[in-house]
Amino acid sequence: MAKHSKSIPQRGLRVADQIQKDLSELIAYELKDPRVGMVTISEVQLTPDYAHAKVFFTLLKDSKEEIKLTLEGLTKASGYLRNLLGKRLHIHTLPALHFVHDTSTSRGLAMSALIDQANATRAADADDPSDTE
Repeated sequence: MAKHSKSIPQRGLRVADQIQKDLSELIAYELKDPRVGMVTISEVQLTPDYAHAKVFFTLLKDSKEEIKLTLEGLTKASGYLRNLLGKRLHIHTLPALHFVHDTSTSRGLAMSALIDQANATRAADADDPSDTE
């Protein structure tokens, strides 16, 4: 489950989580767009009035071209996905879907690599016999 803002009521969180589950299935099994490959829905942020849903996704390959193609495919298919979502969810207002690439995973990997590099440098400095203090 994703972390959500405290200002969204509990029902909004449950609806956002359900949208996340349903969209994951719909993209994997119903969407036939060749631009959309292995997509993982990482989080859905819902406005309090349920009018808009910001859908964060990650990809297996994080190349700029792949992200661009996937974003185009998902944006083009947002109406179709919203229609299919409406058949699964029975809520008064069905949100408009806005897809956003989630960069937190790639940033986390980069930060982890920097930490590993700093630790390796520190270990090398500690093992250096020419250091006379």
